[in-house]
Amino acid sequence: MTVGDPVLELDDLRGRKLEAVLTQVVLEQKALMVRLPKGDIVTIQPMPHLKPLPLLKGRIPQGWKDAVYD
Repeated sequence: MTVGDPVLELDDLRGRKLEAVLTQVVLEQKALMVRLPKGDIVTIQPMPHLKPLPLLKGRIPQGWKDAVYD
């Protein structure tokens, strides 16, 4: 969500399928802010795609749980 994102009125989305609205949010990778009739604003934003964690070489020593840590 950035400072120039437009706020749509709920009536602007009437008649559109929820799947189409959500797909648009994901494709554009931008937040969608919708003002409800009583003035509250709901923000719909996509989750960022995270890269998988790298596999690291190494080993865990046997008995590591029993060690004394300072």
